[in-house]
Amino acid sequence: MTTLDRLLQPRRVALVGASADATKLAGRALVYLQKYGFRGDIYPVNPRYETIGDYRCYGEIEALPQPPDVALVLLGTSRVEDAVRRLAAIGTGTTIVLASGFGESGADGQKRQEALVRSAGRMRLLGPNTIGLINVSDGIVLSPSHALVTESFVSGSVAVVSQSGGILGSLFSRAQAQGIGFSKLVSTGNESDLEVSDFVDHLADDPATNVIALYLEGLRNPQAFRAAAERARASGKAIVAFKVGRSESGARSAASHTGALAGSDAAYDAFFQQTGVIRAERFSDLLDIPAALSSGKRLKGNRVAIITSSGGAATLLADAGGLVGLEVPAPDPATAEKLRSLEIEGATLDRNPIDVTLAGVKSEIFTKVLDAVTASETYDAVAVVLGSSALREPETASVPLRTAALNSDKPIVGYASPSAPELVRQLNLAGVPAFSAPEGCAIALGAMRRLAEAETADPAPSSTRAIPDKARASIKPGPLNEAEAKRLFASFGIGVTREMIAPTAREAEAAAQTFGGRVVVKILSRHVSHKTEVGGVAVGVSPAEVSACCDAMAEQFAKATGQQPEGFLIQELVTGGTELILGFHRDPQLGPLILLGMGGVAAEVYRDTALRLAPLTRRDAEQMISSLKAAPLLKGFRGRPQADLNALIETMLAFSGMVMGLGDTLIEAEINPLFAMPKGGGVVAADAVVVLGPP
Repeated sequence: MTTLDRLLQPRRVALVGASADATKLAGRALVYLQKYGFRGDIYPVNPRYETIGDYRCYGEIEALPQPPDVALVLLGTSRVEDAVRRLAAIGTGTTIVLASGFGESGADGQKRQEALVRSAGRMRLLGPNTIGLINVSDGIVLSPSHALVTESFVSGSVAVVSQSGGILGSLFSRAQAQGIGFSKLVSTGNESDLEVSDFVDHLADDPATNVIALYLEGLRNPQAFRAAAERARASGKAIVAFKVGRSESGARSAASHTGALAGSDAAYDAFFQQTGVIRAERFSDLLDIPAALSSGKRLKGNRVAIITSSGGAATLLADAGGLVGLEVPAPDPATAEKLRSLEIEGATLDRNPIDVTLAGVKSEIFTKVLDAVTASETYDAVAVVLGSSALREPETASVPLRTAALNSDKPIVGYASPSAPELVRQLNLAGVPAFSAPEGCAIALGAMRRLAEAETADPAPSSTRAIPDKARASIKPGPLNEAEAKRLFASFGIGVTREMIAPTAREAEAAAQTFGGRVVVKILSRHVSHKTEVGGVAVGVSPAEVSACCDAMAEQFAKATGQQPEGFLIQELVTGGTELILGFHRDPQLGPLILLGMGGVAAEVYRDTALRLAPLTRRDAEQMISSLKAAPLLKGFRGRPQADLNALIETMLAFSGMVMGLGDTLIEAEINPLFAMPKGGGVVAADAVVVLGPP
């Protein structure tokens, strides 16, 4: 057995600090193990008792007859470390530390937590500051918390892993009320050792689990999570995550636009998308989406039939569906004819929503309507609005719904328009996803669609490139000037503008003559990234005006910065392309991010961007381009020439390869603007920012 097998399916459990008083937290752990049918050995440990109930109580940890698979430490903070050290010494598999006052409580608590980890040695720890776990599938309760107990558990195929014990209790109580069954419930607490990724990895192989729901405050090991998520996806397990902190921008002061645009929450959006995790936007979605996905069905298209006896409620559902990309097309002629042949008085059967009116809310007729709609190739899913009549006669709609769901591979869901918690519960218990809000129903269907798309996507290799020999001369700590940054980009295969460095204004004029037309004049300085803000850029300058332009530019630059420029950069004038921004930012939690967006000086104003973690795959690059609001401009909007998308993708992959090749040496990198030229014209980096750290 693995360590997590022993933790979730233990044969021997020690309760260190157990109490004979069942009203106390230290006494409830034993009560719950007995109540829910734990069939293994239980070892209470407390020198004050000889027995607790029917169990011998041991005076000290060293007196236990065998090493326990799991130990629950039911002691106060000051006594935990010693107990953990002694449990480790006798070969305990995992210890669950319930006490708080560790890493969550400040610097002193963090020191106590580090000492706790050292005392555990090779033994695994869950917690501290956790409420424990429940293996619902096997009836094993390793928690003394009131929040995780009930008279009887609703068993199901959704596992929940939460970094908050309180939230785990909240989800549990809500799910019980809604008839949503769980397989496993785990509170990871401070994650001094075992953390979310460990449980995702383990649950990937759990036959009782189809969906893994996560409540996250952050990820301590993103790479381990990525690997675990890949294993879960390969095993056909869906992951749904609710990540708190959406309102915090997480943007830092940075040399580049990218640093301000790549907020921490946006980074998590990108990370979840790349790892196939469905992000729950609202807390209620963390139950609604897993409830729908646990049926095992996938939405293979976006066309939904809405069957209703309430026009207003159906409109709400159709509107909510439209916001998540669902369509409600009218029945095809053959299906419409089938429906009309039922001769339901007053019904509107040739449009969608399909309104059967109260006359159609009879079990036999309702069954025929469902049969006709589910058989239609026009629809990928069916949503049934349960109106007030379902309250009076719940079986009239629920029995046909259950039968149709059993007989069809299409998703079939119910939305209770009036308050009908018991009806929602009964449908969920019967395996028909049911919802009390139109938004929840629509979001769940949308998630089923996204999951189907993710599962059918072909994997693609990531881009990473070794550092070219010709790039090594450019790798030196600190900010590079624009010319140096472009040489670095070019060495990795990124197209850059033709340009010349000129130390003086006169040499700049001579350089401009060689371009044969108007040019771009720039101040050359490694200390100022946003040159336009200090008058350091002039566009469309004729060669005869370059010298005077440079003199004026240098004077203005000195006034604005108190510095002298390193020289001037004379650059070809690029026209006819679409301005983009391509940048790199290192998220403090998740690691290297690649950003693509609409560029230019107003990049931070428009904020039309897409993020992915490096290394990029070709599919990542394609999705980033398509997700931009301005994507139509790149694809030939209203006669505009189509941009060279293949060259743009190759540039993004080369940029990603550079990011991975330079590793931690690279602090910031950005191309803004990056001109995407018309098809066949390639892509040109017209400006560059690079900041390097020590190699």
